[in-house]
Amino acid sequence: MPENKILDPFKPSQPRIPGVSAPEDKVPESGEAEEAYVSPGFIPPSSSAPTNDNPPPLKLLWVGLALTGALTTAFLLFGLKQKSVPVKPAPIAESAKPVTPIAEPPAESSAELRALDPKLPVGPGAVATKSQLSKPWAASRFYYRDPVTLKRLPAMVVHLPGGSFWGFSLVEPFGSCQLEYVTDLRKLQATYGFDAAHPMVADPCNGTVFDLTQYGNAPSGLVRGEIQKGPGWRPPTAIEIRLQGNQIIAGSMER
Repeated sequence: MPENKILDPFKPSQPRIPGVSAPEDKVPESGEAEEAYVSPGFIPPSSSAPTNDNPPPLKLLWVGLALTGALTTAFLLFGLKQKSVPVKPAPIAESAKPVTPIAEPPAESSAELRALDPKLPVGPGAVATKSQLSKPWAASRFYYRDPVTLKRLPAMVVHLPGGSFWGFSLVEPFGSCQLEYVTDLRKLQATYGFDAAHPMVADPCNGTVFDLTQYGNAPSGLVRGEIQKGPGWRPPTAIEIRLQGNQIIAGSMER
């Protein structure tokens, strides 16, 4: 029996029969190499077969490609997820919020500007001098800038008998017709059918005649310009007048 025989760990040894030689006791013939039985999957240590300590390069290449594909897929999925999530705008600081400008009332239109007399003064402020209105019933026209609409309204100041001055708007109350200061007593009779002893203020749209020497009722109290004739509602809108040296100053307007 050979001394270096390799036993099959998966094949049990056969029972020995006295007088009968076992197959493994067969002596190989001369010139015949002795072969050892090798179990499936068993590799002798001296074998030159590759071991797992040095894997083949092709296997490493496939592993690298698989990892690269997995990372690329993960990045693509993450990017799609980020796009699908709506981005909330950052809150705007109080100081950075746009400030809505306050709309100012429109000033005079082009037609209104052409109709204005550039030589006339504009109130509130100085509108005449006492020298200009030294005589009773002397009058001077000016514009008064409405604080609400910013438009210049025609107005007048009159030197009344007794030395007082009275200012008023020439726009009829509750209307748009322009009043006129009538000093021609014959015109008052012919046009308005009213006999007067002194100048009057008249409304050419409805024929109303106002007397500046008398007080009439107004929402703010008694004001000069009592109605003498016609369907008018109230006296002309009053404008405060005060004296400052030789200057005649227009103040606030009645509301």
